[in-house]
Amino acid sequence: MSRFALCILAFFSVNVSLAVAGDVEAGKARYAQNCYICHGPSGKGMASYPKLAGKEISYLVDRLERYRAEERFGPNSDLMIMNAMPLSDEEIANLAAYLNSAKVK
Repeated sequence: MSRFALCILAFFSVNVSLAVAGDVEAGKARYAQNCYICHGPSGKGMASYPKLAGKEISYLVDRLERYRAEERFGPNSDLMIMNAMPLSDEEIANLAAYLNSAKVK
């Protein structure tokens, strides 16, 4: 691979990681507004709602963006769409950062 191609690849890799970098404390505050009701304290999961603590940031961002776009998958799609639609890109990044950092126990 040429040096130019490696530079381009490095540039896009850094920009992608910056785009999904979020504020853990802001994500924790946003999570406390209503996510905890179904996903439990610190994303540890409850009943038929999945555990989110410790999940990869890319997975969390992807799911929230897909719900925000009204994509349906899984039994709780309607509830997740309703909650994800008002989220900004920044709020999604913050939630993902917080949940990724949450301890899985």
